[in-house]
Amino acid sequence: MQKRVIACGAGFAGDRTDPAVTLAGAGFVNAIGLECLAERTLVPGLRARKADPEAGADPRLERRLRPLLPVAKANDCRIISNLGAANPAAAGRKIAKLAAETGCPGLRVAAIVGDDVMALAEQIAWDEPIVGTLLGAHAYLGAQSMREAVMAGADVIVTGRVADSALFSAELLPILPEDDLDPLAGATTIGHLLECSGQVTGGNFEMPDGSSLSAQEFAQLGFPLAHVFEDGTAEIALLDGTPGRIDTLTCTLQLLYEVHDPSSYITPDAILDFTGIRFEEIGKNRVRVSGAKARGRPERLKVSGFVEQPGFVAD
Repeated sequence: MQKRVIACGAGFAGDRTDPAVTLAGAGFVNAIGLECLAERTLVPGLRARKADPEAGADPRLERRLRPLLPVAKANDCRIISNLGAANPAAAGRKIAKLAAETGCPGLRVAAIVGDDVMALAEQIAWDEPIVGTLLGAHAYLGAQSMREAVMAGADVIVTGRVADSALFSAELLPILPEDDLDPLAGATTIGHLLECSGQVTGGNFEMPDGSSLSAQEFAQLGFPLAHVFEDGTAEIALLDGTPGRIDTLTCTLQLLYEVHDPSSYITPDAILDFTGIRFEEIGKNRVRVSGAKARGRPERLKVSGFVEQPGFVAD
């Protein structure tokens, strides 16, 4: 059975940079996802792009990728990230320049555009009337938006607003059957489990009795990887010797994170049904995941609109 190994090297914009380098250097990871974009971090990008057409990407892009590019290139590990924020095309150009500076000439960089739907604002079915000035409108794209770049062998894929899980499931598209949505549901579920980096490895977990990882383990917390098979099942794990905790409890906690309806979790690629998910501990810090199902594809994409209003907000 075909499989690919994917890993998470960042779960938010200010996340640590060293776990990504460690995972890319392991030698067997096919792709590493860097999830660095949230609604609140997209707004500064929109403002920056308005002032400068070459601005709007994540300002931490160089700091995060400078140590990672050479290691990933040497180990044939693809990087997929939403570091493009409000300007993925400009981010792609920056990455190409950075590649040359870090001894990676000829690095193939793909920038995924299309999430910016500001020009279609009048066609969007907004939940509420727009009051104020619309600063931007971005649709959540799915893994399919990255298929061409994956198939063409891009070394780095940089996006704007895509579903967090898609940063990981995109790498799996070549091995998934096209006539069955359930394996894609499994791959998307794995992406959802990985997307927040250390949350699934114990960083967001403590036993009711107060037992937990030590302060030193938290400070050096390992980030997760997954061996994903063509049927959408997977084994989530930590690199050997890496601090952290992966078991049925940490996986269950992350599975339900930010999920409004476990039987109908809507993503751009598929509507996921988590009610049949099974976690099986098969070793220390190693959990087998199975049972994800799809309930079809969504008819529409989610769009986030960002509005400026006069006045101020105080906490």
